[in-house]
Amino acid sequence: MSSVRYKMHSMVSAQENKARSPSAAGQRGRGRPRSFDRETALEKAIMAFWEHGYEATSVSDLTRAMGIGAPSLYSAFGDKRALFDEVVQVYGVRYGSFAGRALAEEPTARAAVERTLREAAAEYTAPGRPHGCLVVHAATNCTTPEVEQSLRERRNANIAAFESRIRADIASGALPPGTDAAALARHTGAMIQGMSQQARDGASRAELEALAEIAMSVWPRG
Repeated sequence: MSSVRYKMHSMVSAQENKARSPSAAGQRGRGRPRSFDRETALEKAIMAFWEHGYEATSVSDLTRAMGIGAPSLYSAFGDKRALFDEVVQVYGVRYGSFAGRALAEEPTARAAVERTLREAAAEYTAPGRPHGCLVVHAATNCTTPEVEQSLRERRNANIAAFESRIRADIASGALPPGTDAAALARHTGAMIQGMSQQARDGASRAELEALAEIAMSVWPRG
């Protein structure tokens, strides 16, 4: 009997040691599913950065908004900067793609800009989410040059896309040959960015639509 008890004790001890080994713990950790939905957490991060900007949104603000702990945030998204980069990418697809669609779908630059400004008035004042544009406002008072540069490049890329379309319309005769494509594109960018700030300051959709209508009145006709 004592021999049997000794063998059983040895087997239990070996199993316990194996369970406590780092490799076993690592295997369990790798196999354990996340306790939160990544897409839901990411959407909440978008709202936090959109509302408060990059600089003013701390990691503790993010974990509170996302409903996760800091270790889960770092594991799923990387650091704050990496999370913000992903937020900007997803925001561009989910909320900021209306200008690109207008440029792709409308027959002229004028029609694309008119649609863009009209849709900006709706998007920037939509209920249930922060007003304005994340790409315009997220780098306000930012002390991280890389974040400022990244968002600046996105804004400038939008202006360049409008300029390219305007130049194509000049070449086709849809706009007069003396049209200043660069200035007209920058005017469009200024209107979009200004409407974003106006929305954050409380302007209504109707007020922004009226502003867009005035903005289009300066456009030359072919």
